[in-house]
Amino acid sequence: MKIWGRGRRYRSRLLAYFMAFSTVFITISMVKYPKEAFDSAVMGLNLWWNVVFPALLPFFILSEILMGFGVVHFIGILLEPLMRPIFNVPGVGAFAMSMGLASGYPMDAVITCKFRKNQMCTAVEAERLLSFTNTADPLFMFGAVAVGMFGMPELGATIALAHYISSFLVGVIFRYHGRHRDGITQDAPKPSGNIILRAFRALYNARQEDKRSTGQLLGDAVKSSMNTILLIGGFIILFSVFLRIISVVGVTGMLEKVFAIFLCFFGYSSNLASALVSGFFEIDLGAMAASQADAPLVEKVAIASAIIAWSGLCVHGQVASIVIESGIRMAPYMFGRLLHAVLAAVLTVLLMKSPLALGSYFSVPVMWRPVGVNSWAFWTTRIEQATYQIALLIGILVTFSLAVHIAREIFAYVKR
Repeated sequence: MKIWGRGRRYRSRLLAYFMAFSTVFITISMVKYPKEAFDSAVMGLNLWWNVVFPALLPFFILSEILMGFGVVHFIGILLEPLMRPIFNVPGVGAFAMSMGLASGYPMDAVITCKFRKNQMCTAVEAERLLSFTNTADPLFMFGAVAVGMFGMPELGATIALAHYISSFLVGVIFRYHGRHRDGITQDAPKPSGNIILRAFRALYNARQEDKRSTGQLLGDAVKSSMNTILLIGGFIILFSVFLRIISVVGVTGMLEKVFAIFLCFFGYSSNLASALVSGFFEIDLGAMAASQADAPLVEKVAIASAIIAWSGLCVHGQVASIVIESGIRMAPYMFGRLLHAVLAAVLTVLLMKSPLALGSYFSVPVMWRPVGVNSWAFWTTRIEQATYQIALLIGILVTFSLAVHIAREIFAYVKR
């Protein structure tokens, strides 16, 4: 135990020295290359203002309002028969999964953190939930990647299907994570009574406990959402500058050599090494580099799919800043992202080489964002889209959950 304790302190000391040295190095490099630092910061700001801000803010506000009105508690009761047996998380986890599917990174982290703060799930359940609900949104994969980067709309279905199936597989695998830490939850008595009545009762009780007026709830939702979106913007700008600086000083060149050896081991083109380096840090830059690499199409799409599943250290930093105060550990989340990346790449290759390739049969139309992001028409349309997507996904999950519940009730009745 003493040896283990000394080793832990030694690693902690090395990490502290490394972080301090790295910060000093980046700061000096920014002073030495001020133009590159400024241009990359402007690029990150434009990305946040023109894409991330209008895309995520409606979802953030709607999620706060739905939680305040008790809708999340209502959904949690209805979806408990589906989420608990499959993923070993409470039914409210379906809300985080639905919002993550509809709006992408890092929406699920925000919701999971609020669940933990409101004692709607345990710490280990939050870790399980975060491991598989952190997904990219469909519009990004169909529009930005398939159409905008690869110029092949038919790839959107393959990338999205591989992404979501691998995400669900990660959730099933992670249902066994931390089983020794949630014995109390597993032994809790099962509630009785009609599931729909219990869901409405939970909605009413949650609204009564909140005690905020509608006006105050709306104001708090906007303020909390703005704080979160500003935090995300800061990380995007920071990592944009960081990536540009390490590229200028030659660090990315050394990393490319390491990733090239890794790719050659699996028989992939070494030209994709630069895409892996960029994607290791930032998802958009990595996917773009993969689409432009001189390599076979299957390899490029597989690497892009892995990068989207990994999501980049930029998104990981955003998630860490959001959930760290709620006591959720980042190590299971990082392992889940790595597992998601591997599974997504494998499934992408299998789907593309299958004789029943999905892209030949259907593709999803892409709606590009208008230039006037501040117009009332755009924001109205965006909120309508967000509401529709959330309602559709939750409706599908509720239907499946009720079917499972009814099947269980029939089986129990026949067994008696």
